[in-house]
Amino acid sequence: MTLDPAASPTAPATVHLVDASPYIFRAHFSLPSSIVGPDGARTGAVYGFVSFLLKLLADEKPTHLAIAFDRNLVGSFRNAFYPAYKAHRDAPPPELVAQIDPCLEAARAMGAAAFIDDEYEADDLIATLLAPLAKGGHRAVVVTSDKDLAQLVGERVTLFDYGKETRYDAAAVRAKFGVRPDQIADLLALAGDPVDNIPGVAGIGAKTAAEILALFDHVEDLYARLDELRQSRLRGAKSLYSKLQEHRDVAFLSKRLATVATDAPVRATLADLAYRGADTAAVDPLFARLGFAALRERGITETVP
Repeated sequence: MTLDPAASPTAPATVHLVDASPYIFRAHFSLPSSIVGPDGARTGAVYGFVSFLLKLLADEKPTHLAIAFDRNLVGSFRNAFYPAYKAHRDAPPPELVAQIDPCLEAARAMGAAAFIDDEYEADDLIATLLAPLAKGGHRAVVVTSDKDLAQLVGERVTLFDYGKETRYDAAAVRAKFGVRPDQIADLLALAGDPVDNIPGVAGIGAKTAAEILALFDHVEDLYARLDELRQSRLRGAKSLYSKLQEHRDVAFLSKRLATVATDAPVRATLADLAYRGADTAAVDPLFARLGFAALRERGITETVP
């Protein structure tokens, strides 16, 4: 998605960019399977996601809102150059997959701009949306529990882990991970990420990776000056040199896997992301179909300005 800075207003806006998947997954696996629609199909993931969105809207009162979804829950375009990416994950339950489209429909009915792609992950959609925002002088709040998106944090961008009620600016990212936001992909390149099956360099953990990156800003700098590592005061410097030399290709592959894409094939202007409240004409039939009468009465009207 590309956001056109030329279409932006003079006054800077704050755009809330929501990674939907953590909240959909959490709802599906934490809410009882007895939550079903009139047709008997499970709707707990949709119910939990809508509940989350209602609370987010009430708490944050966003002026601009985009929600990004994952279509492929166990892969992405990254599998084309690394087939093992996320390949260790079990296939998601069919009853969860069946709720992705209703979640997408609910987000749009509730007034959010919502986006999904077959090949690009929600992280990539958010990163693509975000790239031109800073150039236009706008701010962003990335709502997610995914540490990978910490790489987007900057002067105008914060990360909000809504479930933990924790916000991260650049200083907080460094305090938590030991590196700057722009080094998160490098950290994962060296230490790997078992969640996404990113291999990293064998024998290098997160703490050591952070120590290396304190001396060499990025993986590219590290390998350009790798001989300096042997002369450094890092513990086990000679051993680290050997590991890094042996696994050079893996390190660069891992960084490519960990780096969010900014070229997802979707497009919007800032005006497209303006939050105008729920469309009751869309909400009413959707919630009736899902059996969400109580949820409709509880708070949907509060999202209408």
